[in-house]
Amino acid sequence: MSTQSNDLSPGEHEPGGKSAADRLKTVAVAAMSDTKTAGRDAGIQPTRGLVDMAMVERIVAEWPKMAQKSAREILGKYGAPNEAVESRLIWYENGPWKRTICYRDEIPHHFPNPHSDTLECVIDYQVPLEKVSEVLKFDGSVVVERTAGEVSSRCDMEAANFLALNMVHEIVTGNMTAEQARDFLTETAAAYVVSRSAPHAERLMFDVPTGETSEKDHTTIAGAVVRQAAGKIKDVVVG
Repeated sequence: MSTQSNDLSPGEHEPGGKSAADRLKTVAVAAMSDTKTAGRDAGIQPTRGLVDMAMVERIVAEWPKMAQKSAREILGKYGAPNEAVESRLIWYENGPWKRTICYRDEIPHHFPNPHSDTLECVIDYQVPLEKVSEVLKFDGSVVVERTAGEVSSRCDMEAANFLALNMVHEIVTGNMTAEQARDFLTETAAAYVVSRSAPHAERLMFDVPTGETSEKDHTTIAGAVVRQAAGKIKDVVVG
């Protein structure tokens, strides 16, 4: 009777399609990349050039009506985008925003009224861990990127994103609960629609952080790799 060994040579592929050597190499490259980016700007870097407006018009002309409306609002206010593909337009460092993205594809959203989320506005902002759940409870179209140190709001117009991010700040600073912020947003959005005073929908009511907002967390894998390597040796010996 023949026996089949479970031993694998260093370059032989294991389940999952990669050898242990390949996987360790990936971990090493990732660690080197982290070291190289330390002490300098990391994350998404802005594109400085502008896209030709004729190309932008050709792209937007194929979009659904609401997506077109959102895109033309931002094009009218900030000019040509820095990047453009069939599914989105991207501006960097436009007005108060770190990044603004107009999407072709619409996401239905019913708070505070039925609409489609087509416009995302991003700022540098750190939400403390203990406040994240309250922020997410407030509005499902607000995204907290803890590692990147960013917060974004996605709605159908810039005014709605101003309003949502102002509410995020009120929640983080302890001035409002999620429910209070939802109530305030609802009333302010209605005021804005009928052209009453609605400053929270017109600008950011707080100073956007200019320092480090990213949260890199801490390394935990070193000891685990040693333990798993020992376990791997045991697997080979025991068979």
